[in-house]
Amino acid sequence: MHSKKKLLIITAVVIGVLGAALAVGVVSSQIVNAQGTYEDLRSFVDVLNVIKKNYVDEVKTKDLVSGAIKGMLSSLDPHSGYMSPEAFKEFQVETKGEFGGLGIQISMKDSILTVIAPIEDTPAYMAGIKAGDKILKIDGESTKNMSIQDAVSKMRGPKGKPVTLNIFREGWTEPKDIPIVRDIIKIKSVKSKMLKDDIGYIKLTQFQEMTSDDLTKALKDLKEKGMKSIILDLRNDPGGLLNSAVDVAGQFLPPKKLVVYIKGRTGDKIEYFTEGDDPTYTDLPMVVLVNQGSASASEIVAGALKDWNRAVIVGVQTFGKGSVQTLIPLSDGAGLRLTTAKYYTPSGVSIQNVGITPDIIVKLEAKDGKGISVIREKDLEGHLQNEKNIQAPDDEDKVPLEVQEKDDVQLQRAIDALKTWEVIDKLKKKAA
Repeated sequence: MHSKKKLLIITAVVIGVLGAALAVGVVSSQIVNAQGTYEDLRSFVDVLNVIKKNYVDEVKTKDLVSGAIKGMLSSLDPHSGYMSPEAFKEFQVETKGEFGGLGIQISMKDSILTVIAPIEDTPAYMAGIKAGDKILKIDGESTKNMSIQDAVSKMRGPKGKPVTLNIFREGWTEPKDIPIVRDIIKIKSVKSKMLKDDIGYIKLTQFQEMTSDDLTKALKDLKEKGMKSIILDLRNDPGGLLNSAVDVAGQFLPPKKLVVYIKGRTGDKIEYFTEGDDPTYTDLPMVVLVNQGSASASEIVAGALKDWNRAVIVGVQTFGKGSVQTLIPLSDGAGLRLTTAKYYTPSGVSIQNVGITPDIIVKLEAKDGKGISVIREKDLEGHLQNEKNIQAPDDEDKVPLEVQEKDDVQLQRAIDALKTWEVIDKLKKKAA
């Protein structure tokens, strides 16, 4: 994508300028004196020297600076953070869909490390970890004041090496230790099958480098099996790569259609359009399933298909993560995950802290209230506000832990919508 390359080039230039400024700023106040920056840096150096001279134990300057960087990033928003060289390397590997660990998505809620969702068919999923679980300890170490990046690093590791999570869940009287053996997490981002009545069903679990290619293969296979309509299931898909979302949307929209645009601090827009030849699947009736776990790239796809009236969106309000993170490598092999922009649907709507509203709202009710509390962007500490101060609508307090296909009323409503679509289409043809 030309727009993507532009973004990366701009990022690299900015990092180069900042690096040069900081290097020279140590000896020249003229470079870093804007808006009191030099005075702030001098205060930092003063504190550093006081700690080095007076702290009860000897500490390394590198560890103090690293801690300061972590604190600085954690003061921004829940999606920005510092990654050690090891964590940064693992994060880059993760986008390829394979890494060693537990298979768990986490965030902070009420200052407690909380499970957003376990990834299907992973050690965490098989061990019974549920969305909404509170992780109090990792291998006996308290997670209080632990950053998300540090927690991820502690849970990652080589295949076969065990880790114990101390978990508290709603309804329990006390926490429980849950031992889990790490494995190679191979996330199959595209799952597909044929449903009755010639409906092709595709489930996206994450947006990775190969997701669009895998989607192409799945669609071709379903078409050969007689697919006449599509259900795209984005429920509990936490997102992933921006360019992957654009490529996925491009398989259902005509060429040169705006999928999403992003704006950073300067207000300059970078637009992402569909590319290539006319795709094969722009005319098939289509329903997209979303829920409170559909985030980021999932919301980009759902928002684009909704704005272009390409698909009917069914489910409940999505997660509401409308920010873009850039991976920025540092000279020592570490990296920053920095929120650099917000994204907007083709109609100019920011879903930050709000989410995508379905065309047809269908809730999954927890029986007897024995479900899990819903977690969205607006519940995370330090989340960015929507610049139009739009508030997310009230939604369900609890949802079921698991749902069998026969009890999946959202899926059944999607099937009904496609059946109705077919009937209406036949009536239109008769009238014509």
